[in-house]
Amino acid sequence: MNNIFDTKIEFLKGVGAVRAEILNKELGVYTFGDLLEQYPFRHEDRTHFYKINEVVSDTAYVQMIGRLTFVNSIGEGRSKRLVATFSDETGEMEFVWFRGAKWVEKSLKVGMWYIAYGKPQRYGFKFSISHPELDEYDPNTATPQATSGGLAPVYHTSEKMKTKKVDSRVLAKLTRTLLEKVYHTISETLPEYLIKEHNLISKGLAVAWTHFPKNAETLDQAKKRLKFEELFYLQLKIIASKVGKRTDKYRGQIFTIIPTFNDFFNNHLPFDLTGAQKRVIREIYNDMRSGYQMNRLLQGDVGSGKTIVAFMCMLMALDNDAQSALMAPTEILAQQHYNGLKEFADAMGVTIELLTGSSKTKTRRRIDETLRDGSLKIIVGTHALIEDKVDFYNLGLCVIDEQHRFGVAQRAALWKKSSKAKPHMLVMTATPIPRTLAMTVYGDLEVSVIDELPAGRKPIITWHKFEKGRLRVFGFLKEQVELGRQVYIVYPLIEESETLDYQNLMSGYESVTRAFPDYKVSVVHGRMKAADKDAEMQRFAEGKTEIMVATTVIEVGVNIPNSTVMIIENAEKFGLAQLHQLRGRVGRGGEQSYCILMTGDKLSKDGKVRIKTMVDTTDGFKIADADLKLRGPGDIEGTQQSGILDLRHADIGADAALLQEVRGIAEKILDEDPDLQKEENQLIKHQQSLLVKKSSTNWSRIS
Repeated sequence: MNNIFDTKIEFLKGVGAVRAEILNKELGVYTFGDLLEQYPFRHEDRTHFYKINEVVSDTAYVQMIGRLTFVNSIGEGRSKRLVATFSDETGEMEFVWFRGAKWVEKSLKVGMWYIAYGKPQRYGFKFSISHPELDEYDPNTATPQATSGGLAPVYHTSEKMKTKKVDSRVLAKLTRTLLEKVYHTISETLPEYLIKEHNLISKGLAVAWTHFPKNAETLDQAKKRLKFEELFYLQLKIIASKVGKRTDKYRGQIFTIIPTFNDFFNNHLPFDLTGAQKRVIREIYNDMRSGYQMNRLLQGDVGSGKTIVAFMCMLMALDNDAQSALMAPTEILAQQHYNGLKEFADAMGVTIELLTGSSKTKTRRRIDETLRDGSLKIIVGTHALIEDKVDFYNLGLCVIDEQHRFGVAQRAALWKKSSKAKPHMLVMTATPIPRTLAMTVYGDLEVSVIDELPAGRKPIITWHKFEKGRLRVFGFLKEQVELGRQVYIVYPLIEESETLDYQNLMSGYESVTRAFPDYKVSVVHGRMKAADKDAEMQRFAEGKTEIMVATTVIEVGVNIPNSTVMIIENAEKFGLAQLHQLRGRVGRGGEQSYCILMTGDKLSKDGKVRIKTMVDTTDGFKIADADLKLRGPGDIEGTQQSGILDLRHADIGADAALLQEVRGIAEKILDEDPDLQKEENQLIKHQQSLLVKKSSTNWSRIS
C-alpha cells in the first residue's frame, strides 16, 4: 500500500484530534491503513423490512419504516429517559433512550419518517426498542433498499468509545469516507495469474466488500479473497522455511546399517505392528538415511504404540554406533518409558539406563562414564539429561515426549549435546492435533501419524450421567472394584480459587470414602508436594489403593493397566482435549474400560456438543477437529506457545479445505521457482519482503 495509508487518522474528515485519541487508545488505530484493516466482526442484514404487527417474541433484530408521532422526556436526573412513539400503518411501538437523552431529543423530529433498526423486547402486550438506530427517510425520493444499506458492518467497540459517541455506526461512516478517498490506491498483492486461475476478486474490491458488501454473495467473495491471500503467504513462508533448513549446515548422521533392527523386527517383536506403525517407521528410516537431520513430529493417540516405534528408531541409531536419548517431562513418565523400553531392550541384550533427579550418585557416575565412552547406547531421563556434566560420545537421536511441556531452551540443550553431526529429532505427542493445524503450527516439521490402535484393544465405553444417577454410578463402581479393577475420580481445577478446588475435592473424597468403606482411597491435589503426589500415584500404580480421587494433576501418559473406570466430575467444565486425555488414563489393559461423564442438569450449547462428541467417538483426531471448531486454534493444547496463529481472516477449523488447496498452490510455485525469480512471481517476492516477520517457534532447529 502507498504512503497515503501511513497518514495519521486525525486528518481523515470526521475524525479530528479528540476522536483520533479515542481510536488510538481503544483500537490501536493510528493511521488510515489501521482503520481500513479494522474489519467488521459481523454484518447485520438490512435488506428486510418488517411491519410493526409482524414483530414477534423471538425476532432478534428488526428494521422498520415509520413516523415518529410523539417524543417526550420522563423523570429527572439519573432516572431521566426519552420516550418516543413510532408508528406505521399496522400499529405502534415505543422507543426508549436511557443514555444521551438530551442529545437524542434535539435530533428527533415529530412527524418525520425514519428507518429504525434495533432489538425488540416485549413488555406486557407491547414491544419496545431501547436505543434504536434511526435514519431519516423521505418516501417521495428514495427506495428503502437504497437508504438502508443492505448488509451493515458491525465493528468492535468499547464502552468508553460508546460514551464518547464513537460507536460502530460512526466507525462505519469513517471507514466509508476513507474508502471513497483511497479505494483506487489499494495495491494488488497477488499476481494476475493466481487471481484468474482461482476466480478471485481484486484486493481493493475485497477490502471494500468486506466492509460494505452489496449482498451475501459479494461478502463471501471478499472473505474468500482475503482468506486465500492470508493462508497463501503463511504457507509460502512455512514451506520456504522447511526447504531452507535442509542445508549442508544441518546435515545429519546417516543410518543405513540396521542388523539389530532387522533381528528385533523378525525374531523378537512381542506383537504384530499395526499398518500405521510400519508406515511411520518407514518414514523415519527414510529420514535417517537421507543425510539430512530429521525433524519429525510423531502424533499418536493414547495407547497407539509410539514407544515401540521410538525403540526401533533407537536400534537404527545403535546399529550405526550412535546413542539415543529419550527425554520425558516428569520422573513418573520417564520411569514408565524406561520400564516399557527395558522389556524390549532386555530381549535384545541391549543396556538401557534411567537418569532423573532422584538417581543416586553412584548410578549417575556410571551413566556419565558410559555415555562419554559410548558404551551406553540408550538413555531415558528427565531434565537431568541436559545438565552440563552430562556428555555423549555420539548422540544421534533425540526423542522428546510431550514436547509442549518443555521450554525451547531445554530442547535446545539436549539437541546441542552432540559433538558430531546434529542429532535426528523425533518429537512425540499424545495430544491429537488436527491435520490442518499441524500443517500450520508444525509446518516446518514433517508429520507422522499413528492413526490405528493395536489389534484386540477394546474401545473405551463412554456414558453421560446426571447427578440424579449417582447412586447407580457408585453401584457400577463397586462391581468393578469387586472384580479387582481400579477407579479414577477426577475433579476440575477452578482457576479463580485453589481453595474451592481443595474443598470440592475433599468433599468428593469424603463422599467416596463413605460410599466405599471397605476400600482404600488415594487422594492427589495441587496443594501436595511433588514427592507426595508421586508417592500416592505409586501406591495406586502398585495396586495398594483401589480408588484414586484427584484434581487434574494425573500426568499425561501415566500407565496403570488395571484401572478400568474414569469418572469425570463436572465434566462440562473441561475442554474436549482435556476430557480425551483423562479418558486415556484407562483402557490400557485387556479388560473393557469405561469413562463416565458426570454433569449438572443445565448445559450450555457448547457443553452439550463436547459431551456428545465424547460419548460418540474415541478417535482423538475427530475430537481434536471438534475442539478446533469449538474453541479456535489459539486454545488447542500445545499451540498457545507456537506464536504463529495470528490469523485475521481465516479460521483453521472452518477453512480446512481452503488451507489444503492453498498449501498445494504454494508448494507448486516453490517447486517450480524456489527463489521466486520468474517474472510472474515478482509480486509474490515483493509482497513477502513487505510482510512483517512475526516471531514463531522454530521447531526445526529446536533453538
